[in-house]
Amino acid sequence: MRFLETQFIRNEAEKQLFIKAKNLSEKFFERAEKHDREATFPFDNFADLKNEGFLSLTIPESHGGQGISLYTFLLLQEKLAEGDAATALSAGWHLGLFLSLRETGKWDPALFKKITREVIDSGKLVNSAASEAKTGSPARGGKPETTAVKKGDRWLISGRKIFASLAPILDYFIVTATIAETGDIGEFLVPREAAGVRIEETWDTMGMRGTRSDDLILDEVVLDASALIANRSKPAKPMAQGWLLHIPACYLGIAIAARNEAVRFARNYHPNSLPHPIMEVPEVRRKVAEMDIKLLTARQLMYATAEKWDTKPDERSELQTELAAAKYTATNIAIEVVDLAMRIEGGQSLFRNKPLERFYRDVRAGLHNPPSDDITVKIMADRAFSEEE
Repeated sequence: MRFLETQFIRNEAEKQLFIKAKNLSEKFFERAEKHDREATFPFDNFADLKNEGFLSLTIPESHGGQGISLYTFLLLQEKLAEGDAATALSAGWHLGLFLSLRETGKWDPALFKKITREVIDSGKLVNSAASEAKTGSPARGGKPETTAVKKGDRWLISGRKIFASLAPILDYFIVTATIAETGDIGEFLVPREAAGVRIEETWDTMGMRGTRSDDLILDEVVLDASALIANRSKPAKPMAQGWLLHIPACYLGIAIAARNEAVRFARNYHPNSLPHPIMEVPEVRRKVAEMDIKLLTARQLMYATAEKWDTKPDERSELQTELAAAKYTATNIAIEVVDLAMRIEGGQSLFRNKPLERFYRDVRAGLHNPPSDDITVKIMADRAFSEEE
């Protein structure tokens, strides 16, 4: 294995899972260009993830999963994203959800047991659908225009959600809606087969095309009273969410893939104007070193934050700034690394049949995943100016 692969593996169990992820990643890479070009959902990749038991990795062992730590989750996300970032990011939403539910105990135990059993036995997939065109990211506090009206012992849900990643394959959508009677924001578990649920194919984007984050339409969907699974009305204090580190892990995976592609190119490209491959050119070597320094910086911060999350659960409520900083650092550095890789490869990196062109488009999506840079800057500044002299 390359040094970049091994430097954050801590034990044999992680190594064995990492090897499985590496094998999957190599398969995904072979399919990535086609899925990207055609903007098709990678059903084949998810079949492989299911067969390897990856869809239940974050489910607790007491419920039949492997209960992997946040740190281990990030190792696997990075590696899968090297092969196909859209697959890794999509799977990360599902896996991260169960890691969060495992840690918070937010769901009723009977419901959690039922859904985790369906994931393990049948490979069911779950993701949240919270974003809307007018409210933007839920992280900014906008209230859903999707409504939930109580009709006797039933709920009537109507609205439209955007950015519904995994839309073609999801079995359950966790939908946020404003409850008409109280004004609270409720979370509702909506099965795909419910009448009035449909997907409108709107996902025609520059990058992350394979996530198929299409629109979810809810047209007077009738649900049992038990469909209300949580109240998401704004808490007094923002909650730290360690599971969201799967996002920077994915974009660092893209950057690692770009770095490796640039190194491979530099080793093998031998223009007739030089007596040697361009790997001997000082400026190329400087750029490669700069990529590795940037990657080491971002990964050290991300993995140190994850390890702190795993080993010091009593301090998790204080980790919001570190989590936001890790995401900010990783996604911005990932963009810089891909840019350096393209400078090394030159004009050939612009061709659609070359992976760097795809990496360039995919990596920019990280800026728009939560938390956004301006929110992170505000969190950091607020903390600084809240300190006593």
